[in-house]
Amino acid sequence: MSEDELALTIDLGTGGPKVGLCTLEGVMLDHEVHSVATNFTGDGGATQDAEEWWRLIVDSTRRLLARGGITGARVRAVAVTGQYASTVPVDAQGRPTGPCLTWLDTRGRPYSKAAIGGPVQGYNPRKALAFVRKTGGGPSPTGADPAGQILYLMHDEPDVLSRTRWLMEPVDYLTMRFSGVASATHASRLALWMTDNRDLSKYVYDERLLEMIGIDQKFLPPLVPFGSVVGPVTASVADELGLASDALVTTGIPDLHAAALGAGATGLFDTHLALSTTSWISCPLPAMKTDVKHSIATVPGLSNDGYLMINSQDTGAKALEWLRGVLAGSGESMTFEEMTTLAATSPPGARGVLFSPWLAGERSPVGNRSIRAGFSNLSITTTTPDLIRAVMEGVAANSAWLFGYVEKFAGRALSPIRLLGGGAQSTLWCQIYADTLSRDVVQVPQPLLAQSRGAAMLAARALEPHRLAELPERSTGEHFAPEHHDHYVERARQLASIYARDTTWSRRRSRTTTR
Repeated sequence: MSEDELALTIDLGTGGPKVGLCTLEGVMLDHEVHSVATNFTGDGGATQDAEEWWRLIVDSTRRLLARGGITGARVRAVAVTGQYASTVPVDAQGRPTGPCLTWLDTRGRPYSKAAIGGPVQGYNPRKALAFVRKTGGGPSPTGADPAGQILYLMHDEPDVLSRTRWLMEPVDYLTMRFSGVASATHASRLALWMTDNRDLSKYVYDERLLEMIGIDQKFLPPLVPFGSVVGPVTASVADELGLASDALVTTGIPDLHAAALGAGATGLFDTHLALSTTSWISCPLPAMKTDVKHSIATVPGLSNDGYLMINSQDTGAKALEWLRGVLAGSGESMTFEEMTTLAATSPPGARGVLFSPWLAGERSPVGNRSIRAGFSNLSITTTTPDLIRAVMEGVAANSAWLFGYVEKFAGRALSPIRLLGGGAQSTLWCQIYADTLSRDVVQVPQPLLAQSRGAAMLAARALEPHRLAELPERSTGEHFAPEHHDHYVERARQLASIYARDTTWSRRRSRTTTR
């Protein structure tokens, strides 16, 4: 085996952590994927056990080193990426004082609504404009973001807050567990919307914006440069995991940024589409910009002189996982490969079956927490392959609905689209995306691990100069050209019609159900 220097990578998705050993050139040697449960409560709570994440990471790291016969001395860096818009309360040593409030947690809604809510698309226009001018976005009146989560802890969990030193994003929490140092970046705190992003060289929170929402800055970890070294792993962690004490920990980064890096989509307008639990479409842009109506904005990018487009669709490849569970019932479920193989036996259009993928509501291009998913045009002849294909086509159609607004936001046609995430492992789904978007699609190599590779390559840049312009050459993959675009254009239009049809019904229904 090569003696290349390695990075220990952690990609903490909503479904659980992926732990890997990756060369600093972005070649994944080995990895493990673990699942964690999200605990939902009837009042809008959606939490995970942050201590469980750590236990899984520790055990997995030990196994990976032992399985590969790898000495800890080869691990030169620790790089963490993953979910954002979540909050982990921790003490001064970085240990959780309560569960992580995930991006699905809406218990802060009444406090967020009181702080920023109003008559214009749910916002107070004066306050919203103050945030958009400085940050490019702003906290949501739904409470489903760090501002709402922090306000909830302040008002409803004072015991937790009394034990808490820092309120951290998951990637920053894990970075602190490795290094013992509390830190954050403009990028890792993007969903808080409390930094003046017009000048990314100023590593401070905006006092005026914090005051408007009512958040005490003392709970927010210090800001440091994106992609910089936070410090070495602590002696106790080095002993616990079998690492060398001089392994360096780099700043935690959101999965959005890691995806751009891992896909090689690092130049201006280089576009990637994530087909993970959730989904998004992004590319680097030269300046701040905001489309409030369609929930598209820019956030601090891969350097201090650029930005990344941000948007979010709450259900991506998760829709197929959901269907797998439904079809299994109490029996054994099909594998991802078995499902996509079956889907290929149904023709394009799934024999007329339509699927709207809003299992958890939607954010972009419409903000609607009450809209829900469904099948349309089922018949007595509908088959399991039809259902599976309809789900795959429905998720792609939802991306196409967003993509039209994304191209308007970018001011140009975007092609090719680099596809990554667990769903992108399916060549059928890649072809469906090429057809639906009418754009060439590139399947990123090892799409499930793209973000882990991106984190490793950013760590390499922190350890020694590493030009981002070199990355696309390392991220080439299989190409898919559009074949059935005319058919899928109609499918995207039908999805928008279904949304218009179901909006009123879903809003009424949400008043009598919790989820």
